Amino acid sequence: MPGSGSGSAGGIVSVDPRTPQSTLVAGGGAPRAKADEGDSFIHDPRPKVKVSIVLPCYNEQDHVLAEVQRITESMDTSGFSYEILAIDDKSTDNTLQVLTDAKPQYPHMYVVPFPRNGGSGTARRIGSAIARGDIVVWTDADMSYPNERIPEFVTYLDENPACDQVVGARTTEEGTHKLLRVPAKLVIRKFAESLSSTKIPDLNSGLRAFRRDVSLPYLRLLPPGFSCVTTLTLSFLSNQHQVDYLPIKYSSRAGSSKFHPLRDAYRYIMQVLRMTMYFNPMKVLMPLALTLLAFGVVKSGYDVISDPFALSMNAILIVLSGLIIGSMALLADLIVRSRND
Repeated sequence: MPGSGSGSAGGIVSVDPRTPQSTLVAGGGAPRAKADEGDSFIHDPRPKVKVSIVLPCYNEQDHVLAEVQRITESMDTSGFSYEILAIDDKSTDNTLQVLTDAKPQYPHMYVVPFPRNGGSGTARRIGSAIARGDIVVWTDADMSYPNERIPEFVTYLDENPACDQVVGARTTEEGTHKLLRVPAKLVIRKFAESLSSTKIPDLNSGLRAFRRDVSLPYLRLLPPGFSCVTTLTLSFLSNQHQVDYLPIKYSSRAGSSKFHPLRDAYRYIMQVLRMTMYFNPMKVLMPLALTLLAFGVVKSGYDVISDPFALSMNAILIVLSGLIIGSMALLADLIVRSRND
């Protein structure tokens, strides 16, 4: 395994996040290539590595270098070749300047500045698309995740070739708004488990490692916000990719949280529904259709018994609604099965 000395001097990787899958530019003005076409970008000066660590940064000036240092120390001793893609999401503080000034100290770090704020999901999507590693690691720059354990996640994937993604399952909840977050996350996780028919210890953990080649078809599905981690988990599970979990300790974050309890909880729920509809629409629509049909038939039977010549309008509407939704479920399922993802 190549050691830590195999990297070239860190530089700036320029990207344009304007399009969903984005036409990406590496090496500042290099020819363009679509992210889902595969491995490297033409004239990309970065070497091929084992591990690419995608580190979204937004207003993290006070602690981002401590996080980079912690990651660097653990990776240098691991024996894995690696790169750190520090993606500045148009911070309003001095995060970009701090990262740029520190480049000479961290030869494996590449700074990716965004021209405008795109959200953590956009940062992770583009970081994964331009990654040069066979294994991509997602984590945060707020000191909350045990990033010194990243080599353990990479080793787990190496030792378990059937596993395509390993997720850090948090054993404690140290985030902000705990009274709202804990029950909301439990409800959303149980909802996702029922739709995916899979036990999910941690649906939205920010620390995970996965095989880049497996993830490429799903990158375009990632939303711009926090629910991108949920999307990646459900994309893998819905397509029968093995996802394993390692317990991790979750610490209080440094700096201020960007999580909005109501808005982001709503987005999580909608994203779980969206992903289930995308991969298995029958799971969402058919139970509703059958419920309406059953209720409509019972109501119609009651109406006929009460008055054989007076079938109520609401019973007819309920039955028709069930038939329409059931037809939509069958049509959506046919579309999914004929789609070439």
